[in-house]
Parts: sequence; structure tokens; C-alpha cells
Amino acid sequence: MIGYYTADRIRAAEEATGDLLTGGVLMARAAAGVARVTAAELVARCGGVYGRRAGLVVGAGNNGGDALYAGALLRRRGVAVDAVLLAPDSAHPGGLAAFRRAGGRIVDRLAAGTDLLIDAVVGLGGRGPLRPAAAEVFASASAPVLAVDLPSGIDPDTGLVHDPSVRADVCVTFGERRLAHLLAAPYCGRVEVVDIGLDLGSSEPAVASLTDLDVALGWPRPGPHDDKYTQGVVGIVAGSDAYPGAAVLSTIGSVAATSGMTRFVGAAAPQVVAQRPEVVAVTGLAEAGTVQAWVVGPGIGTDGDAETLVEQVLATELPVLVDADGLTVVARRPELLERAAPTLLTPHAGEFARLAGAPVGDDRLSAVRELAARLQATVLLKGRITLVAEPGGRVLGNDAGGSAAATAGAGDVLSGIAGALLAAGKPPLLAGAAAARLHSEAARLAGHGGAIPIGASDLAGALPRALLELGKAGR
Repeated sequence: MIGYYTADRIRAAEEATGDLLTGGVLMARAAAGVARVTAAELVARCGGVYGRRAGLVVGAGNNGGDALYAGALLRRRGVAVDAVLLAPDSAHPGGLAAFRRAGGRIVDRLAAGTDLLIDAVVGLGGRGPLRPAAAEVFASASAPVLAVDLPSGIDPDTGLVHDPSVRADVCVTFGERRLAHLLAAPYCGRVEVVDIGLDLGSSEPAVASLTDLDVALGWPRPGPHDDKYTQGVVGIVAGSDAYPGAAVLSTIGSVAATSGMTRFVGAAAPQVVAQRPEVVAVTGLAEAGTVQAWVVGPGIGTDGDAETLVEQVLATELPVLVDADGLTVVARRPELLERAAPTLLTPHAGEFARLAGAPVGDDRLSAVRELAARLQATVLLKGRITLVAEPGGRVLGNDAGGSAAATAGAGDVLSGIAGALLAAGKPPLLAGAAAARLHSEAARLAGHGGAIPIGASDLAGALPRALLELGKAGR
């Protein structure tokens, strides 16, 4: 897994290095990493390093020192380096002296021909938006941006993006990723982690995300002695006369996720079987047969009959995923969640607000943790950055890499995938995170990397290929 840490945890790891921190060794290592990544960016974007021009936007403190020392190293490789000092009297003295000795220039305005801009305004201590002087520098520049540690104007722990702030093409960070690298991923670009000798010991990251390899190795696949029952049987309670599509999409998601069995319950049984004839479809819950996990909610409505269905499913001793209309029912009757079996709730922002009684707000991580603890259920908060929180506080996140899946019906597909993983024995946290990863990969493939808009049916159709692509990482 990839771990993301709080600013305080990173600072504590830096302070624990003792003389390496106070003697400038950590800064020298950080500066070398910034210079190395900058040079690689210049090669990739401009075809070479020598004769290119970089611009530093330097604030006070160690973040600016990293950039100034990096600028000195780049000068020795033939890069013209200019620096705008936003706080000249507070610039890092050693870094500034090294920069000047190497031939770096202090300027009031960056040259029009600057090839790469280095954001070193604030580091982990930064809070709030860019100050006017810094905002003016970035507003007047058109070069791609490399941020030292984090883009300035983004809170390190909440990922809140202030206005104005920096949008980086690449971040160079040190030791481990920060929370904002996930929570504000669209503004961070590619993240390069430089090893400077920090030791975070056995401390758990504040949030982690599954890699493709993690997902591939953990995905349920039939063994030599498996049959359709042992691989997990998922029951889908979805759709209605008004919304048969929700039934079809969630069922397609469950069928694609595993090769066991999907049982469907609802008025849209004929439409489901027409699309996926392998599904065992009935109209009444009493006829459903044995399942290992339930999905309830997409498209069922919110009337008394729907409420009865949700109540009956949650009264079982099986894992249950509640989505869409089912969440509206649960928001009215939270006592239905007082159960011993695992429960996974999958709200989007509006549904989350109904469950929590308040909007998600700027701190999505704290909000999803608090709701999971209050409801004693695992909560999957959908979005470009999906967060899955257990009642005990553990959180897994997934960056979809884009918003291709932000289309009607895509959440129904996700519920089917995650439900199938619950039926295969995966705990809700892993089922939700792995489902989100496959879902986002299918959206990427269906939309050709964001080149074209897609519908939920396109996403569902790409699931087998997406599972194959994730599986390549496991070989």
C-alpha cells in the first residue's frame, strides 16, 4: 500500500534525526532530490538541461532553503536560474549564499522564457491562500510548476485548496507522501518521493491507498476446487418499474467482479435477465435463496415498500452494502444499522449530508471518519478521491485520476462490484477500496484516458478489461 502521513508525523520524523536535521544534511539531501527531478523534467519537456531556464519562487524558511540549494546545483549543470524572494530578509541564509555563489540571479519578475517554475513559497507549515505577492508571480507565469513538498495554498492535512493556490504538475516530497498528495491529488500532479533518511518506524499512515498490485493479488479468483457457491453468492435488491436501469447496472457490476453467482430481487427481473441471462432473478425477497452478502438500495424508491425491503435485508446476519435510495431510508431510520454483521454504506456527497445531518465540508477525511464512528458502519464517500473509513478510524483512499466516472448510474455499478467482493469474504474496508480501484480503471479505459465522455453502461462494459489490466500488475 501507499501511505499518506500528517504534517506533525513528518515533522516528528525529521526532528528524530537530530544532527542530520540541525546540521543541514536533510536539507542537502532534499535539495539534491529537487535538483534531480527538475533536471529530469527539463529533459522530458525541453529535450535537455544545459541552457534551460528555471524560476524559483522562494518564501521564508526551510522550504525556500531546499529550493535555493537546488538552484545552486542546477546552475552547475548549466541551467539559468532566477529567484523571486517573497521575504528577502527571511530567506534561508545558507541556501541564499550558495545560490548566489553558483551564479543564481535574484530578480523581481521571472523571465518570459522560463521553462520550469519551482514553487517553494511554503512547506508543511503553510496554511491559507497564497499572499498577493506570491499569487501575482504565479498568475503572470505560464511555465509548468514543480512544487517543493506541496503546492502552496493547499492545507497539508485536509487537502483544502484555497483560492488562490498553486496547481503543480509535479511535487517533490521527502520521506513519505503527505495527506494532501491524496486529498488534493488533482492539484499535486505526479508525486516524486525522495529518500532523505526519515524513519517513520512502525507508525501507521493516516490514510493508505491500494496499489494495482495490491488489488490484483487480493482479487478473488476461482481455485481448483471452487464452484459457483464457494466463490460467493451476492444478492442484489435494486431497481423498480420507474428505475430498471439501476437494477441492470448494479447486477452487471456484480457479475463482472467475480465468477460465482448473482441473485437478483426486484420488479426489473425481466430486464436484468435480458442483459445477463446467468443471473438468477426473482421478484420477491422470500424467493431469493441463499446468498453470502446483500446489496440493497439502487433505484428501489423510498416509499414504505422500499423501507420494508431495507429493513428486512439489514435484519439478516449477512454483510450488507446499502446504496442510493437505501441510504435515504437509513438516514430516516438509523436504528436499522444497529447490527452485528458488517455494513458498508456508499454515499455520494448529497447522501452523505442526509446521513450525517450536515454537508461533508472542507475536511472530507475527518467527516467520513466521524460518520463511520457514529453509525458503527464502514462508509465509502464517493468522489474523484474516494475515501473508505472503518468505525475504528482506519481509512483507505483511491484517486480515480479523473472524473470519467462522474456519470449517472456509475454508482450502481460500483455497488455491484463491492457487493460481490463482500460475498467473496472481503471485509468492507477492502471490498470498498478494491471496488473503487477497479471502477476507476474501467472508467479510464472506457473514456480512453478522459478523451471522451462515457455513460455508466460504457464503464460497466469495460470492467473485464479493467480487471485484466489490474491483473497484469500481479504477474
